[in-house]
Parts: sequence; structure tokens; C-alpha cells
Amino acid sequence: MTAVETTPEFDLPPHDRAFLGHPKGLGYLAFVEGCERFSYYSMQTLLVLYMVKYLLLPEHIGGVFGLDWLRAHHYQGLDGQPLASAIFGDYSSTVYLTPILGGLIADRWLGRRITLILGGVIMALGHFLMAIEGAFIFALLSLIVGVGLFKGNIASQVGELYRENDLRRAMAFQIFYIAINVSVIVAPLISGTLGEKVGWHYGFGTAGIVMVAGLLLYLKAGPWLPEGGRPNSASKAAKQKLTRADAPRLVALLLLVPVLAVALLTNQEIFNAYLVWADEQFQLTFFGITLPTSYMITIDAALSFSMLVAVAWFWKWYGTRRQEPDELGKMIIGSVFCVAGGLCLVIAAATQGPIASGAKIGLFWPLMFHLLNSIGFANIMPVSLALFSKVAPRAIVATVIGIYYLAFFSANKIVGIVGGWYSTMDTTQFWLLHVASAVVGLVAFTLFKLVLMKHLTSETSPT
Repeated sequence: MTAVETTPEFDLPPHDRAFLGHPKGLGYLAFVEGCERFSYYSMQTLLVLYMVKYLLLPEHIGGVFGLDWLRAHHYQGLDGQPLASAIFGDYSSTVYLTPILGGLIADRWLGRRITLILGGVIMALGHFLMAIEGAFIFALLSLIVGVGLFKGNIASQVGELYRENDLRRAMAFQIFYIAINVSVIVAPLISGTLGEKVGWHYGFGTAGIVMVAGLLLYLKAGPWLPEGGRPNSASKAAKQKLTRADAPRLVALLLLVPVLAVALLTNQEIFNAYLVWADEQFQLTFFGITLPTSYMITIDAALSFSMLVAVAWFWKWYGTRRQEPDELGKMIIGSVFCVAGGLCLVIAAATQGPIASGAKIGLFWPLMFHLLNSIGFANIMPVSLALFSKVAPRAIVATVIGIYYLAFFSANKIVGIVGGWYSTMDTTQFWLLHVASAVVGLVAFTLFKLVLMKHLTSETSPT
């Protein structure tokens, strides 16, 4: 591995390998992101179940300020589970649209550090507002704005710890995703259990407390991070200019966004219709004890964490023996596993006994889905984020990371629509549709590797 070199904005000591052979700043950023993702996935885990089982029931829905207007003008004809799915889709997609604005604010005006802190404060406010039923819409709006200011700016700081020729960059993003998945394991166990077993607002309140803890940790980490205590660094970034050589790279990245969105469809459905399906049809009662449905998210996160570690180790081992695949090569491999995982859901739905007889789906095929999908995730998500970070022109790196999250915006927007079909569509066909989306991703990634990879591996513009 090569030593870390400096960027114009951040003078990092070349010997800084204090965190698992990486800069100390990576450790701080990983833990801060872990806190933020704990709060976010607490919300993701509870939101649909909270709406379906409590908030959208006739005795509660009338108390939500602004929801009657939205139902009349935006969610016409929707009620119950389809309404919950649509609200979830709008929320979970928009939180990935606003990082573009957050990136622009950071790149041009406030800098990444101040923008991220502001986002953390607004996110914490949103989680605490979830404790007030009438403020539900305002809570969602606060979280949408907060995530937009926070999300792209922390990921771009991970990339800024390394120069473009530092081979540790991809591994750094895998470590970053491992921290995320630890949080996704813990969030349903704590917030999910509190929300489903004690009271919904206890789960949401816990998310807010952890978000505040992450914000305090970030403030402490300042000296080890890009832009730490440098108020003029944002203006330095603004003075950097795009060049004509950047155009093919930007076009290639923009074309990758919709492909990623389609490839992500099954994975993002886990927090929407999949949870409703699990709540209704999975065998979750063991020895007389019924497990919270949110524990399926913990299972998914535990396998995702394990597979991130396993895949990172595998490629490190493989690279010592032969040529390691490039980013798109790994994404193609990941898509194959995503297709296989989706087929497990098709098998589970197709082999279920008559619903009228009370037949439940055993956990074998759902567990196989989570295992295979997690291997696919490990080969697609951290790798694609590292690819965008590497290719992005330095003048607009936070903005490009924000553009990357357009894939999640699009995927969750589609999930909000497709998830509403669950109540009326044959379940086997419903999951076959998701398998088809993974096949589209597989074919498109292959075409990208054959046609556009040269634009993603050519030399970047000078910084």
C-alpha cells in the first residue's frame, strides 16, 4: 500500500495509519456515520409499521397536521398499506435527493464541516418531533433536510483522506459501510424493540439521542478531518475549475445513476413491502414468543456486515494471487448474487401453503435471500461509492457524491410506487418483478464495463 499524500485542502501526515492502517480521521468518520445511520435506520425500520399499525388507523390519522391536505392533493384514493407505502417512498427517496443541495451548499458557501453540523442538528430535531403525532409531516421534512446536509458531506470527507492513487480508498469505504451495517444491526434491536413493544415514540426518541451523540463526536474529531478548523477551505474548493477533460467522466457517472437505481430496487424494498409481507406471512413465533418484525432488519444487517467483512477479506486475499477485478467488474459479480437472492423470495412466495389455512412462510428462503443479497450489496454499494469519489472532479466532489445518492432517490421513489402494488398483486409475480430489476442492473453494468470504463479510468483533471 502507498502512503497517504496530501490535498490542497487537508494536510494529512503521510505516516497517519492510526486506525486499522488508515488515517485516524476515518475512525472518527466511521463512528459518526454509525450514529447517524443508527438514527436513520431506526426511522426506516419503524416508519411503515408505525403507519400501518398505528398512525394511519381511523382513530389517529385525523390528528396529523397537513395529512388530510396531502391525501386530497397528492395521495388521492390511497389508504392503509398503499398510503403508508407511498409516504415511505416519498420520504425515503427525497432524503437521497437533498444531498445534491447539501453538496452545493458545502462546495460553494459553508464548507463540508459546517454544513454537516447543521444537518446533524436538523436531523436530531426531526427525530424528536416524531414523538408528537400531529407533527409527523414536519418531522419527515426535518429529516429530509437534515440528511441532505449531512449525507454527501461525510462521505466526501472519507474520500478526501486519500489521494487518487492511494489503494486504500476502496477499503476505506468498505470500513465505512461496515460501521453503517453495525448500526443497522443494533437499531432494530434497540429502537425497533422499544417502538414495537414499549411505545413507538420511545423508538423514535432513542434515534434522536444517538444522533446528538454522533454530532458531539464529530465536533471532537475536527483536527483529524478535512476542513477541520479551516474556514477558508470552502473558498479554496470554490476556486477550482472544471475542465473539458472532466466532461466524459461526469457523463459516465450520470449514466450510472439510473442503472444503480434499478439495481437497488429489491434491496430498498426490504424496508417497505417486504416488512409488511414478513409481518403478515412469516413464521416469527418460536416457543410461544413472537419476535418483532423489525428483527428481520437486524438479520439483514448482520448478514450485510458479515458479508462486507468477508468480501473485503476475499478480495484482499484474491489480489495477492491474481489481478483483482475493477469496480465495475465487482459490481457485475454483485448483481449476479442480487438476482439469486431475489429468486429466493420468489421461491418462498410460490411454495407457501394456502393463506386461508393460516400457512406461514418458514425463514429458510428469507434467510437465503438476505445472505445472497448481502453478498451482492457488498460488491456493489461501497465499490460504487468509492468509484464516484475517485472519479469526481475535486472542484465539485461533494456535489458529485450528492448526485450519486440520486440512485437511492430514484430507487426509493420506485419502491414507493411498486410497494403499493403488494396488496393487490400476486406475491410471486411481485417478487419476480424485483428479480427482473436486478437482471437489468446486471446487463447494464456489463455494458458499462465494455463501453464506458475507459472514461472512468482515465486521468482526472488537475487539482
